[in-house]
Amino acid sequence: MYASTILVSLLCASSVIAAPTWPTFNWDAAKPDGLETVSEYFNMLAQKVEIGKYMSSAPVCDISKAQMAVAPEPLTPPSPGLTLKHVAIGRGTQNYTCDTTNATAVPVAAGAVATLFNASCVASAYPDLLQLLPKLALQFSLTPQEAEKDARMGPTNLIISGKHYFTNNTTPFFNLDTAQYQIGEAGCSKDSQTNAPADAPTGLKGEKAVPWLRLKTHSGSTGNLQEVYRVGTAGGSAPATCQGQPAAFEVQYAAQYWFWEGQSQA
Repeated sequence: MYASTILVSLLCASSVIAAPTWPTFNWDAAKPDGLETVSEYFNMLAQKVEIGKYMSSAPVCDISKAQMAVAPEPLTPPSPGLTLKHVAIGRGTQNYTCDTTNATAVPVAAGAVATLFNASCVASAYPDLLQLLPKLALQFSLTPQEAEKDARMGPTNLIISGKHYFTNNTTPFFNLDTAQYQIGEAGCSKDSQTNAPADAPTGLKGEKAVPWLRLKTHSGSTGNLQEVYRVGTAGGSAPATCQGQPAAFEVQYAAQYWFWEGQSQA
């Protein structure tokens, strides 16, 4: 089997699979460069396929070969002894609240909701494509009523590997136990963060990319999950003030999530 066949099966929607229903491309709300991003993805994919035709063997999905982007301080690197377990693209919303009586008030973070798509094989074999995926994912609108179906991420063939949400305003939670995967569940606390790079993709309305994070899991987490990183972010930041904002609002975002495992927690 040609390597290109494996690549297409991982990244491109197959002709024998029904057209994805979640997320779907929002032609009216997309950024001006939305079509350019989709075109960039398919051009890069075509180059990978062409190269793959001349490879003697298909690329191997070996997650140990994946390299997480190195963030500047103070984002702490993974703890010694941990190994990478899963990589996902998260697509959802960062949620905020506002004091509507004070236009100069700063929006307050109120958690996030996202669907996670399995990108482990992409991370291990095609890291340049992985870097493009959050920006690509942000070009597709959200239709939550379809979220529980066996949906793919936009034009890719990446399938759902879990959900991300908050159990309260300060506790992010990841559920990576699905019909296809049993990776684990974890509540987390923020350990450190750093601003996204200046050239990180902006949101649908020009919102800056949310910070990169290192999270540490709580006792009782399953699947030996120990640390979670949010890197490669796109969009999601709130406006500087509450002027013109409702009491509660959402800002769409996408990001890479890297899950690290180690000795089981007590």
